[in-house]
Amino acid sequence: MEKKTFKSGFLIGGGLIGVGLLLELCIGPVVWDAFAWPVNGFVLAAFLAMIVVMHLLRKRFHIFRFISTSQAAIPAVTYAVLLTIIMGLTRQDPEGRWLHNMLSFWPFVLVYVYMTVILGMAMLRRNLRFLLNHLGLFIVLVTATLGNADRQQLKMVAVPHNLEWRAVDDEQRVHELPFAIELQQFVKETYDDGTPRRFASEVKIVTRDGKDFLATVEVNRPVKVEGWKIYQYGYDTPMGSMSRSSILELVRDPWLPFVYAGIFMMLVGALFLLSHTRWSYKRLIPIAALIAVALCIVSHFMPVIRSTQLVPALQSPWFTPHILVYIICYSLMGVAALIAIYQLLFRPRSLDLSDNLVYVGFIFMTFGMMFGAFWANEAWGNYWSWDPKETWAAITWFAYLIYIHYRQLPKHNPRLALCLLVLSFVLLQMCWWGINYLPSAQGASVHVY
Repeated sequence: MEKKTFKSGFLIGGGLIGVGLLLELCIGPVVWDAFAWPVNGFVLAAFLAMIVVMHLLRKRFHIFRFISTSQAAIPAVTYAVLLTIIMGLTRQDPEGRWLHNMLSFWPFVLVYVYMTVILGMAMLRRNLRFLLNHLGLFIVLVTATLGNADRQQLKMVAVPHNLEWRAVDDEQRVHELPFAIELQQFVKETYDDGTPRRFASEVKIVTRDGKDFLATVEVNRPVKVEGWKIYQYGYDTPMGSMSRSSILELVRDPWLPFVYAGIFMMLVGALFLLSHTRWSYKRLIPIAALIAVALCIVSHFMPVIRSTQLVPALQSPWFTPHILVYIICYSLMGVAALIAIYQLLFRPRSLDLSDNLVYVGFIFMTFGMMFGAFWANEAWGNYWSWDPKETWAAITWFAYLIYIHYRQLPKHNPRLALCLLVLSFVLLQMCWWGINYLPSAQGASVHVY
């Protein structure tokens, strides 16, 4: 019965990919700008109503009952991982087509929508221990996707003695702002060795009602005004510290509070995974020692954490916790993978220790992703931009999620579970350092050094 239901799940996902390919061929890519307010509001209401109706009718229709099960969720997430891997291996272009613009590629969109429907159905059936995990991810996926059309990201060149009310988007369309900016002074400071220490713009801001004030915009310290955030983006590079202009980025994202609410739910929900772990004192000691060794290794081989000469982009309160939680995650997942390989070579025994390591590692992984999102939003005005590093982080996170859901099935194949664990760790290596060698990431990722 289990194989049959898994087969049904893969058939549904494969059917959606086929439908997506036909849509891509017949009508072209998804046009996300068509979902701007109020259209996205109606779509959200209809989407939520559809999930509620499906939940209420689940006893009458087998398909609705099936969609809320792990046998449907695991194939859906598997397809999402495979399509996202394609995205991580191919260079993405907002003006591209098919595999070169996966965010507008119908098969990719339909699989993620299907996965979100499954998530919504499962959410209505889960107890409190799992509710926050599923509800948080559901809110993030829905609001980040539907809210993207309302998000504005503009550029402005600010100069002295000129109040500028306009900014341009990526297509060079001019937008009128509810405030004006005048550059007072651009500041560039360096360390003794010439390394950049600080980029900042001292500006005067004037609102439509005549109020004005002075503010300093610098990297990792945006200024908020009239529902917008103003970021330090660039300057006249050849002029250096003598630059007479400053390039500012202006971002307005009305859906951001909802996305952040979902993120915080995910963080709290991740902690509930600790309720799945069963540790003995004998096992806690080597795990604690492992984490301590990992932190010592990080401190030794990544002196940038202790450096007092950080470039402006790294001068963020999220920098150190983002790295530390990920290193702890990598250490725990690495030990889990070694145990899995040992058991595959010899004989599968109890997977309890591997499960405990994965649960705790997954908690740190979730916190690492979310800390990175907070950092990116404060530094660049975009909490998730599908940068190649972020793409592989999502792949890895979903891969371990498949393992966790598969292990919760009453009947499962231990060897397959171990293979999933090893494969997830391989994907983790691609996220950690493998992207540095991917042609698709060269010049396209801020994480490739």
